[in-house]
Amino acid sequence: MTNLPRKELFHLPEGVIYLDGNSLGVLPKGAVERMQQVMTAEWGQELIRAWNTADWMALPAKVGDRIGRLIGAPAGAVATGDTLSIKVYQALAAALKMRPDRRVILSDAGNFPSDLYMAQGLIGTIDKGYELRTPAPEDVADAITDEVAVVMLTQVDYRSGRMHDMTAITEAAHAAGAVMIWDLAHSAGAVPVDVTGSGAEFAVGCTYKYLNGGPGAPAFIYVRPDIVETLEPALSGWLGHAAPFAMEPGYRPAMSTERMRVGTPPILQLAALDVALDAWEGVDMGDLRAASVALCDRFITEVEARCPMLTLASPRDAAQRGSQVSFAFAEGYAAMQALIDRGVIGDFRAPDIMRFGFTPLYIDEADVVAAVDVMAEILRDEVWRDAKYQVRSRVT
Repeated sequence: MTNLPRKELFHLPEGVIYLDGNSLGVLPKGAVERMQQVMTAEWGQELIRAWNTADWMALPAKVGDRIGRLIGAPAGAVATGDTLSIKVYQALAAALKMRPDRRVILSDAGNFPSDLYMAQGLIGTIDKGYELRTPAPEDVADAITDEVAVVMLTQVDYRSGRMHDMTAITEAAHAAGAVMIWDLAHSAGAVPVDVTGSGAEFAVGCTYKYLNGGPGAPAFIYVRPDIVETLEPALSGWLGHAAPFAMEPGYRPAMSTERMRVGTPPILQLAALDVALDAWEGVDMGDLRAASVALCDRFITEVEARCPMLTLASPRDAAQRGSQVSFAFAEGYAAMQALIDRGVIGDFRAPDIMRFGFTPLYIDEADVVAAVDVMAEILRDEVWRDAKYQVRSRVT
C-alpha cells in the first residue's frame, strides 16, 4: 500500500490549503538545490562541456522514461521538451499523413481551447480541405465515422473533470480506421493511464500540473513504438535528426521517438522536473486513484451539505471523473478570490466554474474538511460581495 500523502516532500506554504494542483503543482523539495547545482556547478563551471560531462543530452530521454512509467508506456516511447501545444501540433500533423485520403479531424466541444486552436491553425496551413468537427463529448463515439482521419481528445475535461473512456474510444477510432491522439494534461499523475494497453498511436501531456514540474515545465509526447520509424515529423528540428552533430544539410529523422524532439532541451526545467518525479517513486497509481476518489467524494458530500447555493458541475460517479471537482456558481469568480484570500487556493473557469484539484501526494482528508469550513463561511456571509473580489485578474 502506497504511503500517502507525502507532504514532507513538498514546500507547502503555512496556512494554505492548495487545491489547484490540476493547474500548477507545488514546489518539490530538492528542486531549488538541483537547479542551483545545474546553474553553478554544471553551467557555471563546465560551461558547454556540461552537455557531455553532466550528460545534459540524455536528460530528455531519462525524464521521458520516468513519465512513461506513470502512463503505461515502455522505455524509449516518451520524448520530452517544447510545449504541449507544439506536441499537439506534431502528433496531429503526423497522424494526418497516416490517413492521406481522409479530411476530418474529430475532437469534442469541451476540449481545451489550445488543442482546438492548434488544429485550426494546422488546417489553415495545409489548406487541403480539412475539417474540424467538435460534437458534444457524450456524442463523440457516434461521430467516429469512416470520414475521420484523426480522433483527438483530452481524456479528462479541464473544466468539469468529466473523463472519457480511453479504451472504448480508442477501439471505436481504430474500428473506423482513424488514428487516436490523447491529451493527458489532466490525467498524467492524476488517474491510472495505460497508453500501451489502449493501443492509441499518440499521447501528449504537460508536466506542470499533477507532476509538479513547475511553471513552463516541458511537455511530453508518446508514440506507439511500432509506428515510430514511419512517422514524418512536421517540425523537423535539429535535435530530432538521427545525427545532429553530423551537420547534414538534409533532414534524416532519428529512428525512435527522439524524432519528435524539436529544439534544444530546456535543461533547467528538465532538472526541476526530474527532481519532482522523485516523489512518484514507489507510488502505485491504483492506490493514488483510491485516495483521490475518497478525497473528491468527501469534498462533494461536504460542499453539498454546507454550501447549497453551489451546483455540482462534475460527474457524481467517480468512475466518470478525474482528480478534480467543479461547482457552478453565478458569482464563482468573486467567491474564488475570497477563498484564495483566506488561504484556500482553487481557480475559476468561465463562465461560472469554481474548480478544485485533489492531489493525494500532498492533500489529505483534514485539508478537505478545513477547506469547506472556509468556503461555507464565505458563502454564508456573502464575503464575495466585497468590491476587491470583483476585479478580474489576467489569470483566473
